[in-house]
Amino acid sequence: MNKNEKFVITLNRELGSGGRTIGRKLAERLEVKYYDKALIQELTKEFGLTVEEIEKIKAQKKTWWNEFNNYYKKRCSTNLPMEAETVLTTESMMATERRILQDLAAEESCVVAGRSGFLVFRDWPNHMNIFIQASMESRIERVMRKQGLSRKEAIAAIEKVDQGRETYIQKYADTSRYDTRNYDLVINMDGLSEDDAVDVIMNYIERSSSHSATASE
Repeated sequence: MNKNEKFVITLNRELGSGGRTIGRKLAERLEVKYYDKALIQELTKEFGLTVEEIEKIKAQKKTWWNEFNNYYKKRCSTNLPMEAETVLTTESMMATERRILQDLAAEESCVVAGRSGFLVFRDWPNHMNIFIQASMESRIERVMRKQGLSRKEAIAAIEKVDQGRETYIQKYADTSRYDTRNYDLVINMDGLSEDDAVDVIMNYIERSSSHSATASE
């Protein structure tokens, strides 16, 4: 990936791995927009959009990009909690989310966190796919701490999300989210902080950008 050109970084993660925080911190370090599934679902509900509605608006040469940006800034500045993540969505919602993300990425560089990112941007030019994982014990402890759950509740939440995400991926692609061939970089968070992970990713990006620049000479 060449960071000096428009790029998309997708960040898929296991629940309790710290992936969402890593994605946000990475976007801040790169000074680009950060989108996750919760935000896209909020945007979709706010504007009541479908793929057909998006195409209709674009055909009329009306811009929803500025409206989305304004809502994005307002949503992020309020620091209001996002609703709990929806594990499964309808095909129409999947298509709408895909179109929204691709249209946003076409405007400018961004970091996208979510279980389907590597699918949405699989054929996208100048992209990087990252997977964040951690041991089950680390995940349990983080979910207990972050969500105020008991150990039993945390395990149940992790198992439910893991199953839902894997089912979701297999429904739309002949692959597994755990297949490392889907990613350029896989990070195990055991013993690492979110900032450590961002440092690793930034170092990888710098190396990747250098190779891209050399190859183009």
